[in-house]
Amino acid sequence: MYQNILITLENSATDQAILDHIKPLLRLTGAKVLLLHVADGWVARNFHQFKLAESDEMRDDLAYLELVATGLRSEGFLVETKLALGDPPAEILKVARSGHCDLIAMAGHGHRFFGDLFHGSTITQVRHDADIPLLVVRARKK
Repeated sequence: MYQNILITLENSATDQAILDHIKPLLRLTGAKVLLLHVADGWVARNFHQFKLAESDEMRDDLAYLELVATGLRSEGFLVETKLALGDPPAEILKVARSGHCDLIAMAGHGHRFFGDLFHGSTITQVRHDADIPLLVVRARKK
């Protein structure tokens, strides 16, 4: 079934929805996990072009990825992490392809009309361009 699953994380409470949902699938398939967060702040988007120093946000994101990975590893899952920089949809697709992933798992917030209208949603852009299955779990509202 699935051998390499890419799980996108936002470094927010939304992440728990996809993690809770995907664990039974991981147990069933024995798939490897690639946790991905895409930093998209100004420093992250211009990091290579201007040879910038790593931002506090990027350091926090790396620490968060490792915290989540450690928790999953303690449950017996095989986990790698990756912090990508730049445009989230483009980076998600690039990492999925380079990581030979056969499923992308994401949590969604639901429709945010004005934000989606002007910027487009990450999920929508990934859905249109992905050539592998996409699992989207809606995060619970508080």
